[in-house]
Amino acid sequence: MQWKTSISRADEKETLVRGYDLMELVENLTFSQAIFLVLKGELPTNEQARMMDAILVAPIEHGVSVPSAYSSRVSISTGQPLNAAIAAGILSIGEYHGGAIEQAARLYQENSGKGGKQIIEEYAKAGKRVPGYGHKIYKESDPRAQTLFKIAREVKIFGNYCKLALDIEKEFKKTGKPLPLNIDGAIAALISEMGFDWRLGKAFFIIPRVVSMTAHAHEEVTKEKPFRRFEESEIVYEGPAKRELPKEYRKK
Repeated sequence: MQWKTSISRADEKETLVRGYDLMELVENLTFSQAIFLVLKGELPTNEQARMMDAILVAPIEHGVSVPSAYSSRVSISTGQPLNAAIAAGILSIGEYHGGAIEQAARLYQENSGKGGKQIIEEYAKAGKRVPGYGHKIYKESDPRAQTLFKIAREVKIFGNYCKLALDIEKEFKKTGKPLPLNIDGAIAALISEMGFDWRLGKAFFIIPRVVSMTAHAHEEVTKEKPFRRFEESEIVYEGPAKRELPKEYRKK
């Protein structure tokens, strides 16, 4: 069986990554530039490298209360190794936590010829939520999204995908139920501007958030007692009151 890949080749003489010698990359590339190369297949321009840096920093940390952070902490508190704790955190990333980047990027890439109003109407008709908009904490504006777009304008990466993202936000404001463009939507627009396929969307959340999970897991195992669990006072039982088992089910 053959495995075909255009990503790398490694033997006793050299390791090529997308055609470039790995040792040369080690001496010359930043980590974010190397990530761009491995994912995209080409080296980034200076402007793309600056944008990539910002994209990878923006979601790197957002508190202990988010699923990827506390899942990692709970896992390592039970005696699991670091890799298992990080895996637990990654497995908590889904449609409602980190997954909207992929969904929003798909929306932008597959609807680039449409306007925000049309997209909102189509999603509403289908009974679907438009990904990349709204946030539990940031009700009016997500500062992370705003900062990313500010940088995008500075490095001239702000294009039609970003304009579409903001047009959708503008149309939401007209409905009387404003849903601001959040960090997921902003990153989705920006990776689309740089030519990344929407199927890579979650990677732009997972890669930086692994750093966060590592920090949280390490803090948990070095500063807290083992076995993180809910306190009884935090649990609300909503089941039936105590009841007797019917006679026909009893063995004695």
